[in-house]
Amino acid sequence: MVAALDVGSSKVCCMIAEVTPGGGIHVLGMGYRVSKGVAGGAIKDMEETESAIRAAVDQAERVADDRIESVYVSLAAGEPKSEVVEEEIEIGGQAVCAGDLERVLLQAAQRVESSDCRVLHAFPACYSIDNSTGVREPAGMFGERLAVALHVITARPGPIVNLETCVHRAHLEIDQTVASGYAAGLGVLVEDEKELGAAVVDLGGGTTSVGVFARQALVFADVFPIGGKDITEDIARELLTPLDQAERLKTLYGSATTVASDKGQTIDVLQVGESSDREDSYVRLPRTELTAIIRPRLEQIFSSVRERLVRSGFDNISGRRVVLTGGGSQIPGAAELAQEILKKQVRIGQPLGLAGLAESARTPAFSVCGGLLHYAVYAPREMGAEAGLPVLAPVVAQGGLARIGGWLKSNF
Repeated sequence: MVAALDVGSSKVCCMIAEVTPGGGIHVLGMGYRVSKGVAGGAIKDMEETESAIRAAVDQAERVADDRIESVYVSLAAGEPKSEVVEEEIEIGGQAVCAGDLERVLLQAAQRVESSDCRVLHAFPACYSIDNSTGVREPAGMFGERLAVALHVITARPGPIVNLETCVHRAHLEIDQTVASGYAAGLGVLVEDEKELGAAVVDLGGGTTSVGVFARQALVFADVFPIGGKDITEDIARELLTPLDQAERLKTLYGSATTVASDKGQTIDVLQVGESSDREDSYVRLPRTELTAIIRPRLEQIFSSVRERLVRSGFDNISGRRVVLTGGGSQIPGAAELAQEILKKQVRIGQPLGLAGLAESARTPAFSVCGGLLHYAVYAPREMGAEAGLPVLAPVVAQGGLARIGGWLKSNF
């Protein structure tokens, strides 16, 4: 059995699943609660967060009729950074063996410079033998030189420790803390997208996470603290309505684009401090005014995604495909606006490959939690304590992203 815990800015979600004899994932139970202790992906109130975790886990355990002791947890805070470290060793024309792989990975790990950050993930993005790049499984292959591009994702330790503390206070151990962009990609991308190159954009409540996949591996990850809650606050501020009413308006009437039918429609907006049972407490406004508030914020989010992809050098690797997911992606017109700004084909992604998942949870809002289950079952083995990695970071590849990193960026 495996369990996933997504501690987000809008909700806390827990899924419990079993691995079937054929290697599939069957969800046994799910629970979720509104998140009041998290903002911008970071924990702001330990007690509120602990309470939401306990309630979501308890609900999932009741549905699954079983108890869990550990979970895979998502992380969207701590300013995660994605870097590539390269290392090359001589193998003298012999076949690559397990010892060679261990040696090149350990030497790559030693190239990681110590700092105050913590490593979330460290795994080989690709191998190269005698400058023949793109090798996935080098074991048994012959050559003179073996090289690896070690992808390392790091984050500031404070937000990680706060998250771990809340989970431990709920009497749960942590199997692994997973970058939210990584989990989202595992949850919504199909195999061809992971192989040919695609970017996943998880528009959450308090953050937007970005992950780029190519050749079945995560090659870039990033996150910034703007999300669906910012849209809700914009609506509340501009229309002078309570936050819960702003969320309701966004959900029921919100759109990123204006269509002809919207021009004649109006919405009733409850004013701040007024009683909902009085007619004069509401102001009637054109629906287009709501769209005019939502669109600029989404434009800001997608423009930030574009800038980060271009600045990282991985924009070309993501190819022509972007998969938009997360609760914010459900705003009508969001995919079309993303396509316009990112200049790529965009589709909405929802959890894939999970048998037994309730129909109500087959929405983009649960993609990260579903992706954590995929990580638990299918993710590649990562370097861990044996390489001394948990206390190292940010990564500095001496000489820059040379042969392998350059190949990744230029061959898609």
